[in-house]
Amino acid sequence: MSVADPWTLSLCEAADAVRSGRIKAEALAEACLDRIEQAGHLNCVVAADRDAALESARITDRAIAQGRDPGVLGGVPLAHKDMFYRKGRVTECGSLIRRGFVPDATAAVLERLDRAGAVDLARLHMAEFAMGPSGHNAHLGRCRNPWNPDHITGGSSSGSGSAVAARLAFGALGSDTGGSVRLPAAMCGVVGLKPTQGRVSRYGSMPLSDSLDCIGPLARTVRDVARLMGVLAGADPRDPGTVAAAVPDYEAALDGASAGRLDGVRIGLPTSFYFDGLDPEVAELVDAARRTLESLGAGVVDVDIPDHRQLGELAGVVFTPEAATLHLPWLRDRPGDYGEQVRARLLQGLTLPATAYLQARTLRGRMLADMVEGPLRHCDALLTPVLKHPVPTGAETDVGAGAGMAKVVGGLAELTRPLSYLGLPGLSVPAGFTANGLPTAIQLIGKPFSEGELLSIGHAYEVASGWTRQAPSLQSRS
Repeated sequence: MSVADPWTLSLCEAADAVRSGRIKAEALAEACLDRIEQAGHLNCVVAADRDAALESARITDRAIAQGRDPGVLGGVPLAHKDMFYRKGRVTECGSLIRRGFVPDATAAVLERLDRAGAVDLARLHMAEFAMGPSGHNAHLGRCRNPWNPDHITGGSSSGSGSAVAARLAFGALGSDTGGSVRLPAAMCGVVGLKPTQGRVSRYGSMPLSDSLDCIGPLARTVRDVARLMGVLAGADPRDPGTVAAAVPDYEAALDGASAGRLDGVRIGLPTSFYFDGLDPEVAELVDAARRTLESLGAGVVDVDIPDHRQLGELAGVVFTPEAATLHLPWLRDRPGDYGEQVRARLLQGLTLPATAYLQARTLRGRMLADMVEGPLRHCDALLTPVLKHPVPTGAETDVGAGAGMAKVVGGLAELTRPLSYLGLPGLSVPAGFTANGLPTAIQLIGKPFSEGELLSIGHAYEVASGWTRQAPSLQSRS
């Protein structure tokens, strides 16, 4: 048996099709690899490994033929941001400095995906050293949005958002230090989850900011993300930052007795910050999402939140010195091998006083407590936009765009960085399209380790709204 146009399946549907024998894992991998070859204009794939991917798929097919369990991701083709190390395979982190680097260890998240039977197709485009919210890269060029290649993908997990949206892979890993999973998910019309800080191991992944780095999945549907999180989550002694909290069955929670309904769920709509200066188009789509949630039985109420205006700045005060410290040897020996903007940001981190850094670290715990004991004590989740404005074009965010560029790029992560500073989980779910034809998204924010609740709310909304059933054409545009 075969499945026509197998890339149209969701991740969970693809896994079920392979397990049931409706499609061979090798055929599924071939279909995705062929599609990658057709998508060169998107510049979202750094390198595909056809031979290794097909051999991995054949292993799954042999396991099924022998009656063995292929795993919950058995035969599912995935592709990942080029910052997750695999022993013996080149990993370049979107940089010239790491060009040709071959690690001697494999990232914990890749190990877990391997054990679950996933097929690793390719390394994906990313901002240089994961520093940039737009999808531009001085060494690789700009990654392009499959809904319209003239527009940006968001970053720094640019290739992950583009590849999943274009149906080149069924899911992807990204990293989120200030919004780098949620931004490309929102701009490319897919689902992205930033887990609670410490929920997913960072071992064997490119470090940037020890206090803020967080790994999360992007996929086409909330259910797909739930299945990936069930594989990825959990403590790891090799990453002392992980937390030994029990990992629930995220996917099973989507099928409970009240599946599809949100009766008794209380959702807070912040009265400040997140809706200040919001573009009218985006505001209308978020309001439509609110009405959908209410139609499902959720109670949506206005809530006051602690002052968020300084949280993005505090995140920067933590991030830049930590990143600069990691990069100090290269800044000394190879400064010309950085892109201009990345080098400038790193050098800025060397100028911040230790008192400012330590104060930002100290304030973090108090501000997190204010959120948990305040609005999140009385609500199951908060509802906010991910983006304040429609997705801009590549030209508007290019370094040569003039003085306006800095304002546009600087505003991209305005609504995502506070959450990274606090270490809270955030789920980006597609919420429709603005007049320029590009997606936008809602952000569901929860208390620590409430990923299951966010996924349940997001799933109910997704099914009712139908936005994740939309897919872009792979056809190139001029």
